[in-house]
Amino acid sequence: MPKGWLEKAISEGHINYIDYDKLTDPIMIGIGGIGKVFKYEWRDSELTVALKSLKVDTNIDELIIKDFINELKLLRRVSYHPNIISFYGVTKTQSGIILENLRKKAQEYFVQGKFLKALELFEEILRNNQHSLKDQENATTWDLSCKCSRSENLDELTKALRKDTTLTSLDLSSNKLGLFGVKAIADILCKNTTLISLNLKGNDLGSGGGKVLADALCKNIILKDLNLADNDLGLEGGKVLADALYKNCMLASLNLEGNNLGSIGGKALADALNNTLLTSLNLRSNNIGPEGGKALADALCNNTLLNSLDLQFNNLGLSGGYALVEALCKNTTLKNLNLRDNDLKGGEALVDALCKNTTLTYLDLRSNGLGSEGVKALTDALCKNFTLISLNLQSNGLGSEGGRALADTLCRNSALRDLNLQENNLGPEGGKALADALCKNFTLTSLNLSRNELESEGGKALADALCKNSTLKDLNLTGNRLGLEGGKALADSLCKNSTLTSLNLQLNRVLSEGGKALADALCRNSTLTFLDLQENKLWSEGGKALANALYIRDLILANQILAD
Repeated sequence: MPKGWLEKAISEGHINYIDYDKLTDPIMIGIGGIGKVFKYEWRDSELTVALKSLKVDTNIDELIIKDFINELKLLRRVSYHPNIISFYGVTKTQSGIILENLRKKAQEYFVQGKFLKALELFEEILRNNQHSLKDQENATTWDLSCKCSRSENLDELTKALRKDTTLTSLDLSSNKLGLFGVKAIADILCKNTTLISLNLKGNDLGSGGGKVLADALCKNIILKDLNLADNDLGLEGGKVLADALYKNCMLASLNLEGNNLGSIGGKALADALNNTLLTSLNLRSNNIGPEGGKALADALCNNTLLNSLDLQFNNLGLSGGYALVEALCKNTTLKNLNLRDNDLKGGEALVDALCKNTTLTYLDLRSNGLGSEGVKALTDALCKNFTLISLNLQSNGLGSEGGRALADTLCRNSALRDLNLQENNLGPEGGKALADALCKNFTLTSLNLSRNELESEGGKALADALCKNSTLKDLNLTGNRLGLEGGKALADSLCKNSTLTSLNLQLNRVLSEGGKALADALCRNSTLTFLDLQENKLWSEGGKALANALYIRDLILANQILAD
């Protein structure tokens, strides 16, 4: 149950709280998936009442909890109807009160940095057969980012970690642990048998800290996820970690973003790839250069486990980028590849790779200077590829020609679900071509066209497409100068579209009249759940119309719930 919701409703007098001690002679009269129903005698009122107990345990679905809350809300609305059983209030059993007190004490100790005591109480809560999913999370997943920079807090934490505990995930990011602090953590890793995820991002570890952790990884047999981003490990730290990966038999995910590994560190990790169990490797912002890129490409040709590789901001250049792309022709496991900001230029090399690769599902090529010619080559490959479902081409200077080429591809591609074309200067013509494609495409669910100078003509064409498209759920049109006419056209389309759930219209100057048109559309649309209208000069008239529309929408929804 969402923490605090019920307590607030009771304290404000919306729901009555009944002392459990005043209910006597319980007899169970029913049992269901989420609890039991008992018959009680209510002493003070001389009434026989039914008490529905909620069985809160780790297996219960959050949706069921929400249904329980909705049931309370509905009962409050209709409890005065003669054909509805009256709702008198809620109560809490003695065990529930004890459990709540344990939770409060545990949280107090946690905030005070008394982690050993907090852990003991969390474990006691878990031994209670009525603990919740939130209790499970509190006992197993700790976020201590920016909370262990003081030595006494770190000492307390190490005491807790020396036990075989329920703790499986620990976030120690941004604590400035340095070499001294990481030695204490490394010592724990050599002995701890429960921790499977550790975040040490931004802790000033340096190459010395990298060496200490590398030694611990050679002995640890349980850790699966390690985040060492932004620690300035340097090429020496990268080399020793690569050596450790040969000996470690459990680590599946390693984040080394922003560690200045250079080409030497990149090569070392590439060599290690074929001797590890890694499935995810993040080397973003490490300046591994063309040589590091080529070494990783060679590794990918033989690697059979890695499914996610992030190489953003690494100055791979044409040779490094092309080597990696060619490796995709031979690799059979990689699913996610991020090559953002690597100055790859044209897209010719991608053609052969995407035609032959059968596993890649996500490809990020942001800011690589592909241009219209590069994307034309890429579109030929997309017509033959049947696995790629997400493609990011943001900031590639595609222009209207590139937009038209992609539009033609969307009419023939049957796999792509998510396409990002932000900041590509597509213009009205590119927008209209893509709008036409949406009338023929039956797979795309998310399209980002923000900051493309589509203007009102492009906006109106997309609005027309939304009246015919039956798959798109998320559309981003931020900063396209759609104006009043484009805003009105989109408002009209919302009255006819039944699939779109998210629409972003930031920075489009739809004005108050456009706001009123969109407000009217909201009263008739039943699927949209997110609408962003920031900085549109709606003024008070547009704002009032939208506020009124939301009120009407709530009333319609309430009536539907009651009717059901």
